[in-house]
Amino acid sequence: MALSFGSKITTPIKYMKKMLVIFGTRPEAIKLAPIVLELKKLPESYKAVVCSTGQHREMLNQVLDLFQIEPDYNFDLMTENQNLSDTTAKAMSHFQVLLSKERPDLVIIQGDTLTTYTAALSSYYQQVPVAHIEAGLRTYNNYHPYPEEAYRRMVTILADYHFAPTEQTKINLMGEGIPDNRIWVTGNTGIDAFQAIVRKQNNPPYHSILTRYFLDTWQLDLTDDHSRYVLITGHRRENFTEGIKNICRAINELARDMPILYLFM
Repeated sequence: MALSFGSKITTPIKYMKKMLVIFGTRPEAIKLAPIVLELKKLPESYKAVVCSTGQHREMLNQVLDLFQIEPDYNFDLMTENQNLSDTTAKAMSHFQVLLSKERPDLVIIQGDTLTTYTAALSSYYQQVPVAHIEAGLRTYNNYHPYPEEAYRRMVTILADYHFAPTEQTKINLMGEGIPDNRIWVTGNTGIDAFQAIVRKQNNPPYHSILTRYFLDTWQLDLTDDHSRYVLITGHRRENFTEGIKNICRAINELARDMPILYLFM
């Protein structure tokens, strides 16, 4: 029986029935939403259990409302003036209870957040297999981005299945000793999320959301087959120092050929 993450994966992952999908931030939810929705289409094969740590509370709710996903568990970790040590300890404690209760066949995580790392480590402690979406991103500088670079490298050690967005990220993983048969190049699931919303643009609540952001704000008609736009997003805080100059230079080059739509995430 095959578990497909996008159109390119057909390799079977056998005997995995209960899938625990974990996210805590808005970018994680965006990129895991297509996987949650696909799993829920196959109730005879998979039970999708969704957990939110609430690492980003208000921003996360925006995505969950958009995709009409209601978590089965919500840790609500966000507190005022939270620090990495305290949040890590709270997340680990919650995950210990959750994993013992649900006993999933597979934990699915995304990216390089505190939620991702603590979910992977907790799963390792209880010997639950882990699938890592968007694996293999690297700068090889543990303090850039901080602490995400360290998180994603440690998650690679702990994960069992690695879903890499590009051929380069696959090369990164293989250079760290991950065998080829444990890596799948799938592209970025954020694109799947965007395409899913565009396909639903004529149905509520999606129509009102797209109308507000695309038609009303920017007067962009996405239904016009003759209109083409380049969509660019960015959310890393590191991008808004020296990196933003390079981003703007690249956008300036692209804008010579077609209109650019830049969304701050």
